[in-house]
Amino acid sequence: MTHKPDNSAIEEEIILPENLLPLGSVLGEGVTPLDVSMVLAKVFRVQYAEVALLRLDGGLLKFIFPEHLRTTGAIPISSKAVAAHTALSKKAEIFNNFARVKHASIFETIKPIGAEAEVAAVPAPIQKLMSVPILDAHSTVLGVLQISRKGLDPRFTQDFSREDLHDLELAAGLLAASPVMLSN
Repeated sequence: MTHKPDNSAIEEEIILPENLLPLGSVLGEGVTPLDVSMVLAKVFRVQYAEVALLRLDGGLLKFIFPEHLRTTGAIPISSKAVAAHTALSKKAEIFNNFARVKHASIFETIKPIGAEAEVAAVPAPIQKLMSVPILDAHSTVLGVLQISRKGLDPRFTQDFSREDLHDLELAAGLLAASPVMLSN
């Protein structure tokens, strides 16, 4: 028989599928948005710049990652943006034909700080996108997590599967408890 003191915290054990085990590291103290995006990029086989993490703050979705989008503006929750729709509907979505979906491409055209100014190359557009809400234990929206695949031609970018979307929903559930989502 085990005795549990009255003041002890109750912890919920989360069991992850093997392919998502690296996500356990996003729960530690001192984890940065870059750390989270690097783990997500590895798990979903994308570049870390194809990971977007947004926090809902006062009716606006604000970028936590990529870093260079933190100061470029925010997405009003009332807009027609995919991230806003994800937050409002609280539903996960896959767009394997995202280039054809009407969307504001302003964030796709912003280059990271330190990117070569002389290079006139146009950033590759998003071809595929998964978007999931980050919900707390009470189903309150904390933010949105998006994974994209960019490329010049959609034929050369791999589609996302239903399993990928399910895995992203599990990742979003973990992120809800991550210091990255809870801190400002």
